[in-house]
Amino acid sequence: KKTFTEVQTERLEQAERTILIKCPPKISEKKLLQYLSSHGKINSHFFFENRGIHALIEFSEKNSIASLQDVIGIPSTTEYPVVPFKSRLFTFVMKNPVGQAAAETQIHLSPQSHITVKDLIQKLCGADSISSQMYTLLNEYQLTEENIKLRFLACSLVRDFARAYFPDSVVKPFGSSVNTFGKLGCDVDMFLDFNEARKHIKKMAKGPFEMEYQLKRLPSERLATQKILSVIGDCLDHFGPGCVSVQKILNARCPLVKFSHQPTGFQCDLTVSNSIAVKSSELLYIYGCLDSRVRALVFSIRCWARVHGLTSSVPGAWITNFSLTMMVIFFLQKRSPPIVPTVDQLRALADEEDRHVIGSYDCSFVSDLSKINPTKNTETLDELLYNFFEYFGNFDFRKNSINLRKGKEVNKPESSPLYIWNPFEQDLNISKNVNQPQLEKFVALARESAWILQKEDKTQRMISKEPWGLAALLIPFGKNNPNMMKNRVKGIGSETIKSLLDSLKLSNVNNLQKAVGK
Repeated sequence: KKTFTEVQTERLEQAERTILIKCPPKISEKKLLQYLSSHGKINSHFFFENRGIHALIEFSEKNSIASLQDVIGIPSTTEYPVVPFKSRLFTFVMKNPVGQAAAETQIHLSPQSHITVKDLIQKLCGADSISSQMYTLLNEYQLTEENIKLRFLACSLVRDFARAYFPDSVVKPFGSSVNTFGKLGCDVDMFLDFNEARKHIKKMAKGPFEMEYQLKRLPSERLATQKILSVIGDCLDHFGPGCVSVQKILNARCPLVKFSHQPTGFQCDLTVSNSIAVKSSELLYIYGCLDSRVRALVFSIRCWARVHGLTSSVPGAWITNFSLTMMVIFFLQKRSPPIVPTVDQLRALADEEDRHVIGSYDCSFVSDLSKINPTKNTETLDELLYNFFEYFGNFDFRKNSINLRKGKEVNKPESSPLYIWNPFEQDLNISKNVNQPQLEKFVALARESAWILQKEDKTQRMISKEPWGLAALLIPFGKNNPNMMKNRVKGIGSETIKSLLDSLKLSNVNNLQKAVGK
């Protein structure tokens, strides 16, 4: 496996050799490729649907793009004035579309979104085990090679604008786009990186004198970040092809620019030099690469949480996907033997090149995956899914917090309902937003899910063509067969349900069903 940095570098370089073309509804793939090949060898290409058909073309050499740009025309300005910016976004127009219709062939469109939960459940029912169901879900939801290329291209296109002001800057993706846990359709988090420019700061010339750049001095780094993002935001808004709905959110804890990139179809968030967030992405990349069960379990738990309203795309008191991912990794650290190492164990394997202190935070951990011993744990995903729900359904959240550095529960430092230590910024709780009702809902659903997995008759469910295993967990509880619901209610050992019975004095099973449904 390549290191996180090697993958990033390779994909960023790949993106610089890539263009995006908007195509007519009826197009000859062969003729388009023949025309483009006259400017240089094409490494790869694919078509996708997004407000019309688009083609992503990756050339072998960067100068092929310059050759193509030299012969491409600026649109006519008679109807609308245009900003003459030579980007890598093009429109392909057929001069004689009627005459060329015979040359058309059916082109394959690469999917850029995952299937619906309803279709997923149907697909899962055809699997032969819960493990294969979880791998099916992973394959349907994870980012495809094509989608990842598109994400890096979006960053590269923003970088073309940023370099007009800051020639040494790079725009890199972080978060779900690169940490191996991204789902098709997720936003693109990107940051403007000045590390290449900063490398010049420490260079000292030999001899009796030295030279340095004259730079604008500002009172604080935060103000510098706000000014940089303000300028780039305006530039994208006024001159960026396909950049719409640009919002400058400069007074947030981490200032950012939000925008929609229409050519690729992504919602994007741009920040500046978000170093700790990048290290978090790399840490998750390592965990995702260590064992195939990690990603399969994370994707299944996150899909389950979304179906039951535990997570949301709208900010609020819900558990975030990041928090859920950390809970899964913590659970895997706690298995016997552990499936993944603790952050402190990864830090102990770090060499000098892996040492990173950002501010006052030690963000050091090994980057070379070959230095990490594989686990001896042989548990199946069937067992892990059940045990995840069983573990957190009975976790003492009132007293304990979740610490991935140590891989064990520690006493809560403060009274937040859910306390998950940030792996690097140890004074921060990444789940501080979660309130008590949401945590209780999570616990109740975890217990309910463990009960279903433990009690269900898989063979009988398959014969009667009812959802089973993971598929049964992806149907909101209370919307199933009412008779099944009665049986479930009898077996729930949940303190939450018991307290509902005591406090509300529910007199019949129907009322209890409503309570569970809520």
